[in-house]
Amino acid sequence: MSRIGRMPVQLEKGVKAAVSGSTLRLEGPKGKLELQIPEGFTPEINDSTITIKRPGDSQRERALHGLTRKLVANMATGVSRGFTRVLEINGVGYRSEVRGNQINLTLGYSHPIVYQLPPGVTAKVERQVVITLEGADLQLLGTVAAQLRALRPPEPYKGKGIKYAGETIRRKAGKAAAGASAS
Repeated sequence: MSRIGRMPVQLEKGVKAAVSGSTLRLEGPKGKLELQIPEGFTPEINDSTITIKRPGDSQRERALHGLTRKLVANMATGVSRGFTRVLEINGVGYRSEVRGNQINLTLGYSHPIVYQLPPGVTAKVERQVVITLEGADLQLLGTVAAQLRALRPPEPYKGKGIKYAGETIRRKAGKAAAGASAS
């Protein structure tokens, strides 16, 4: 069996789980999430644990077993505690602000950028250059963070742009530094 797939998923207090057909629904203080379980797999809900049983032992089924269990574990964590992603903006004049469910960004283009947040994701801005995204769905949160980063990815010469907190940008020497060292 898959080592990850056979591990039970622990549900925290306040999280309710229900199965209808091939859909697993989890509901908690941070929101509601649902997952389509692959064909043949059966989730078993006991008191405060969920275990995923697989139908056979083929390569595909073994691979999907661990994946399905991890997706369920992410859902359980999301509806109970939630997830966060932090983005940092570097650059002179680059800034952001939140208005309702929109993020207004000034990133050095000739126009401001308005990014509409999808339902289930909230944002907070600190000091105009730190964006904290929060949500229950880890996949949706990662997608939103990647889309925001793609608006102005960090460049290697000065490091200007939007980057994840903790991400290190490999810096390059400019033309002047390369020419000076060659002489």
